[in-house]
Amino acid sequence: MYNPFFKRVLDFIFSLIGFLTLLPMIVVLIFILLFVNKGKPFFFQQRPGKNEKPFNIIKFKTMVDVDSQKDDEVHNLSRVTKVGAFIRKYSLDEVLQLVNVLKGDMSLVGPRPLLMEYLPLYNEIQSKRHHIRPGITGWAQVKGRNSIVWKKKFEYDVWYVENLSFILDVKILILTIKKVFIKEGVNSDENLTMEVWKGNV
Repeated sequence: MYNPFFKRVLDFIFSLIGFLTLLPMIVVLIFILLFVNKGKPFFFQQRPGKNEKPFNIIKFKTMVDVDSQKDDEVHNLSRVTKVGAFIRKYSLDEVLQLVNVLKGDMSLVGPRPLLMEYLPLYNEIQSKRHHIRPGITGWAQVKGRNSIVWKKKFEYDVWYVENLSFILDVKILILTIKKVFIKEGVNSDENLTMEVWKGNV
């Protein structure tokens, strides 16, 4: 059994090492985005964490704001800035989630935290994805991310929760690093590039 305390300790140690190693790059990106985004380098959004407890996820801001809350505008990739496109291409917008891991909101590996409005739409089995901390990367991400349909994505998430192990986490992290380097399916966000999920219809 993969002890949750052991997983949390490893999360903290490796996310701290990662954050300190990447700190010079983070500082540079903050200054660039301060200019590009008119003083707003960060993006915050409430997401469901372990046991569906809300937390604020933090990313680098890569898109222009919209006044409308219409789905076709909120989920429109044309809002991505040129600098934001570069940042997303190399998944650099996800780096700040190391802060969420340090705080205990997230894990390095786990089901990706999706939108709060999806919570009432999950069935009993799909809800199992919230039995553990969400992750920066996960089984669904290395199995195809946005190239797979929502139903399959949730099946991968639940499978991960039910088969959680140290070896599996190591495998997912290695596959994630590989995909980042070859830029395979890692330059987009589920909430922006996939069709809005409307539940099990």
